[in-house]
Amino acid sequence: MDESKKMTQIAYQALDEKKAADITVIDIEKVSTIADYFIITNGENSSHVQALVENVQEKMYKAGYPCKSVEGFRAANWVLLDYGDIVVNVFSREDRRFYDLERIWRDGRIVENPESWTGETEGETV
Repeated sequence: MDESKKMTQIAYQALDEKKAADITVIDIEKVSTIADYFIITNGENSSHVQALVENVQEKMYKAGYPCKSVEGFRAANWVLLDYGDIVVNVFSREDRRFYDLERIWRDGRIVENPESWTGETEGETV
């Protein structure tokens, strides 16, 4: 398994552990040079959003993947964590609907259950 998949699994599990809502992983490797994977989720309120972000940062750091950039933590409406190969987007519920990143990245492929990755990514176009 390549590094970007390992990173995606760690971030996904960290979000799931803190009860993130509707975690979506999009494989954008073939449609963008920004990253290989986008993770999109939301929290129930600003405290939940911040807790989700902190858990991802902690788990990724412990695995040897320090965050390159964090945007939006203080406001906690849309927090972006840039890990190079993956980008984690944690929204408030309202902002997730407003920005609708799943629509913007519809040329990517939805990844079903990244926790069980063992080989190639399977999924369908967004």
